[in-house]
Amino acid sequence: MRRAGVIALAALCLITLTGAAKTKSEPKAEVEVPPLMLSGGRKLVYERTFSSEREVKLKRGFWTRVFDLVAGAPNYHQMIRPYSVVTDSKGRIIVTDPGSSGVHIFDFNQQKYKYLSRPEGKDVLQAPQCVAVDAQDNIYVTDSESGKVFVFDANGKLRHVIGSLKGGEGYFKRPTGIAVDSEAQRIYLSDTLRHKLYVLDLQGNVLQTIGKRGVGEGEFNFPTEIRLHGQELLVVDAMNFRVQALSRSGQFLYAIGRIGETNGTMFRPKGIGTDSEDNVYVVDGLFDTVQVFDRQARLLYYFGQSGNGPEEFQLPAGLFIDRDDRIYVVDSYNHRVQVFRYSGLPKQASGGAQ
Repeated sequence: MRRAGVIALAALCLITLTGAAKTKSEPKAEVEVPPLMLSGGRKLVYERTFSSEREVKLKRGFWTRVFDLVAGAPNYHQMIRPYSVVTDSKGRIIVTDPGSSGVHIFDFNQQKYKYLSRPEGKDVLQAPQCVAVDAQDNIYVTDSESGKVFVFDANGKLRHVIGSLKGGEGYFKRPTGIAVDSEAQRIYLSDTLRHKLYVLDLQGNVLQTIGKRGVGEGEFNFPTEIRLHGQELLVVDAMNFRVQALSRSGQFLYAIGRIGETNGTMFRPKGIGTDSEDNVYVVDGLFDTVQVFDRQARLLYYFGQSGNGPEEFQLPAGLFIDRDDRIYVVDSYNHRVQVFRYSGLPKQASGGAQ
């Protein structure tokens, strides 16, 4: 009798859940956005937007839904004020969120989600800013408030903290951008308030510093995000309103951008990335756009405008481009990440006719 009662209750719950799904839980259809057609057959396609743990765990089992009905739906982690984004070798999307003092890890392939935080102890994660991964998918997170770099393994377990001094203080004044060269075993770090870059080994020992405050070549005025691309180190030189390209040893190569309020100029440069054709993408947080330049600093195209719909931004911040030319843009004040896909020129077939 007890078993029959449980089955009857389950059936009743299933009917209730089915009815609720029809009336309240139907997912909203994505707005169709026409692709942006570019020169030579290139194009940019909007793919999707995500903002919370709920979007990762779409398939929930029957008994899980029954439990939710009885105990109440779980509280899913939401992005509050996301800033930086990167993907690892497994395709997981890692997003820092200084608004929640944590890091979101979205694994859409496995329908899994993880949230990293350290609210207590000697090394408290206070304001996670930028993020990078190495060849083993270890996760490096700069904390602009504590002055440290937190290093987690691929499973989210803290391995060590770089820059943690006695008394709990951090060595760095305002660590922001970070990039990891696994082959050379080097970490590149921008210290925004010191107006310089640090080159560290993987244990956190300082090997070299690059730059000083100024407006000249290889000098910085509040450097923020950085990105490694081939042998180049790209640096957002925020208050000089440009992106500088340096060699790995710190020699100036070229610069992109200048202050202004028209297309091709910058006012609040944020995230940067490069696609498979070596074009440089720069987020402008004031214009709510992403501008795309070639290596000669010529504007190729731009996308985005102010708003909260698809391909619209409010104070966008971080940007990352993966090996498949998928572009992730952190739409900070819309509390989400938007995903685009760039299709470049078709690759020529190798070899002649067989």
